Amino acid sequence: MVTPIILTLIAIAFLLIVIEDIIHVNKAKTTLFFGTLCWIIAFISPIHGQSPETVQHQLDHNILEIATLWLFLMAAMTFVAYLNSKGFIQNIVHRVMPAQISERKLMFLVGISAFVFSSISDNITATLISLAVVMSLKLDPKKLIKYATLIIFSVNSGGVSLITGDVTTLMIFLADKVTIPDLLLLIAPALVSVIALAAMLSVGMNKTLEFEKSELRRIEKTDITIAVIFMSTIFATLFLSVQYQVPPLLTFLFGLSLMFLVAQFLMRKKDVNKKIIDYIREIEYDTLLFFVGVLLLVGALKEVGVLAMFTDLYVYMSPEYANYLMGLLSAAVDNVPLTAALLKADITMTAQQWLMFTYATGVGGSMLVIGSAAGIIAMSKVKALTFMSYLRMSLYLLVAYSIGYVGAYLSGQFI
Repeated sequence: MVTPIILTLIAIAFLLIVIEDIIHVNKAKTTLFFGTLCWIIAFISPIHGQSPETVQHQLDHNILEIATLWLFLMAAMTFVAYLNSKGFIQNIVHRVMPAQISERKLMFLVGISAFVFSSISDNITATLISLAVVMSLKLDPKKLIKYATLIIFSVNSGGVSLITGDVTTLMIFLADKVTIPDLLLLIAPALVSVIALAAMLSVGMNKTLEFEKSELRRIEKTDITIAVIFMSTIFATLFLSVQYQVPPLLTFLFGLSLMFLVAQFLMRKKDVNKKIIDYIREIEYDTLLFFVGVLLLVGALKEVGVLAMFTDLYVYMSPEYANYLMGLLSAAVDNVPLTAALLKADITMTAQQWLMFTYATGVGGSMLVIGSAAGIIAMSKVKALTFMSYLRMSLYLLVAYSIGYVGAYLSGQFI
């Protein structure tokens, strides 16, 4: 009797995620509510007659996964929150932009910049800054939609090759399905797919655009130092993980502590109202709480035995085709629970096939504007970008996604 109740609650939770734009209830609130409720019910009326000790063991295992992901994201997002609040990132963007540029060149520049930036930052920040660049030009709404479409796809593509760039990539890596050298093989196909989309969207765009250069804030030495620590932490994470199997979480927390200590030393002679550690409060905790709720829901799904149904797709077709469809499915179903579900279902795949799955779930959400955080942010900032206007770009997006997926298959042969 308890299984249907839990399944109903989980179905309602995922439905509320999909219709978040309509009901205007933050998905972090709904997932956390239903995720904790499901586990409370599991204790009150144990699934399959399990003992409270067994349920406690299952919950402890689930909480360990959540804590690892939470702490890693908290560390990375604190770096970004500091640099963003100081205007460091916007400053760099405006300094490198030329005074004049053609629409076609801007398309490629924006796509590649969003791709690179999202690899070392969170998708929300990368989307906001990329949109700020093109929105400052006061473009025709139809052209602005094209730029926004490219930004969404590029931001989602940029994160798939690094554990610091995409949550699903981090989840797959922490599950020991792929290694960091494996993930780096995705850089080339992901970038090629972005360039292909930029080429398709830029057809017929030949006008010259002018950037209005606003007065730039002076970049402080403290901000430069923290930016260097951030970049060093990213490279140290990659190196130590490959060379010595040091957990990425440990390296990032060390980098965060170094940031706090160095900034405290550099700021002690300055009259500042805000302490460096206070920037933790600027993290988007909605995002972190959403992941907690989702992983609690997926953990409950595993305990009731539903996750085994996800393997059915892999029974009827080979992983190469199943992964492609799972990527498209991630546009309608959030890719975090989708990835968590497949990882917990213990699908047997080769490293090459897991690499393809990593690309598919990381980029597949771009097929619908509501399929990724980048899409939702863009839709909230660009009035002309609606569900239907983005849907008109679907053929271009599908072609670019397919190019990247085939590239991931070819790159995986080098594993």
